[in-house]
Amino acid sequence: MKTTKPIPTFKDENEEREFWEKHDTTEYFDTSKVKAVRFPNLKKTTKSISIRLPVDMLDELKVRANSIDVPYQSFIKMLLEEGLKSRAI
Repeated sequence: MKTTKPIPTFKDENEEREFWEKHDTTEYFDTSKVKAVRFPNLKKTTKSISIRLPVDMLDELKVRANSIDVPYQSFIKMLLEEGLKSRAI
């Protein structure tokens, strides 16, 4: 077991951020005890994009999305995800 330094108490998040930017975490944590964890309830980070589609294609996407009672943007995301999975390299 490795001896670790005590983690200081920070007055705010900025102070903590500055501290960790200048210090090595391995001096403060015993990495031999690290375990993998999952955070299943975290929302995925998303980013808005602009994409130009032919009007008739967008109309068809909206019709199909409406037929399964899903917003068309969500439907497009579903199609993209399916396409990525089916063409995984």
